[in-house]
Amino acid sequence: MRTISPIVGGTPPRLRITNVECHALLAPDFDPGFTSSAQDSLVVVISTDGGVVGVGECDANPWMAKACIEAPGTHTMGLGIRDMLIGADPFEIGPLWETIYLGTAMNGRRGMVIHALSAVEMALWDLCGKAVGKPVHALLGGATRQHITPYASLQPAGHRFEEYRDALVQSALDAKALGFKAVKSEVTMNGPYAHGGMKESYDRHTEVVAAVRQAIGPDITLMIDVQYLWKDAATCLSVVRDWKEFGIYFLETPIWSDNVGEMARLAAEAPMKIACGEWLATRHEFAELMDVGKVQVAQPDVGRVGGIGEAKIVCDMAAERNLTIVPHCWKTGISISATAHLAFVTDHCAFIEYLPPQLCHERLRRELAAEELALVDGTIPLPVKPGLGVEVDWDIVRRYKVS
Repeated sequence: MRTISPIVGGTPPRLRITNVECHALLAPDFDPGFTSSAQDSLVVVISTDGGVVGVGECDANPWMAKACIEAPGTHTMGLGIRDMLIGADPFEIGPLWETIYLGTAMNGRRGMVIHALSAVEMALWDLCGKAVGKPVHALLGGATRQHITPYASLQPAGHRFEEYRDALVQSALDAKALGFKAVKSEVTMNGPYAHGGMKESYDRHTEVVAAVRQAIGPDITLMIDVQYLWKDAATCLSVVRDWKEFGIYFLETPIWSDNVGEMARLAAEAPMKIACGEWLATRHEFAELMDVGKVQVAQPDVGRVGGIGEAKIVCDMAAERNLTIVPHCWKTGISISATAHLAFVTDHCAFIEYLPPQLCHERLRRELAAEELALVDGTIPLPVKPGLGVEVDWDIVRRYKVS
């Protein structure tokens, strides 16, 4: 099994993990009817006997993920994650990941246990970077470029078609004014993610795509996320063939990610690249998505796939297949920073998902963590602070902690 550990370039300090804390957070103004996992978070804090601390988070139900980490083990194939970490060397990230993966195999292997492990693994990278005074990208082998290009995810509003369309157009104009060179528009007025209970016809989805493209002009890269809108390739193709004129860079999650056979047909016939992977856990699910589903753009999420190292392995797999990486990330500055460090060591990463505070509806994204990242002339310069380079507001953690 391939694993990834920090490249330190010398003898790392001798540290042992002494504590693993889990903070389940929920914004007080959360809306249960709003499909956004950025309204809550599980923040994991790993401490050592040398006083060095690392922070990570995952994109999953925080109470479920917290239970996965804190639950005690009862037998050799059902061990507890926190118990396996106490006393361990934090620099052995790869071996630790494998130990936890095997030790939780009867309960884990995919899904929530891997999502929870993502937060743990992310915190270990942050900890190790701080311990040696290096940014995470240096521990991953070193940055291969000085800038990466972010895209803004446009957020809709309203419960009528006109409100929905106009909110996306305004969000696109706001992103353009901030200097973004790329945007991704949600266009989901039907299907399992239907915004606000809307049920609009497919031609109205085309109308939204046209309105957003007209607003941003021809020079800004446009991606479209339809959030599992269609059940099969034929129905999808009957609509998106008409979207060729809009110059769409990729179409994200057009059909259910388990339906890899239909995904392959769609990838072969659609007039734009097909992107998927936001929900997947481990390299093994991505192997099926790439080799059977034939997607052209893989979207590992560092807070779901198993952490930064597992995401890096997925990126390497994509490189072996000449595929593009565009990571998914819909969380706070903790995960956004982790995603950026991954992108700086991944030449075939075309864009990262990034929302500055001016474009965020969700309170946690605005308040929980201040990342080092900044938008400069449409790109993000290489971060230089140790670890993830994130400053967590611990007053916010205490204020929004629910368990």
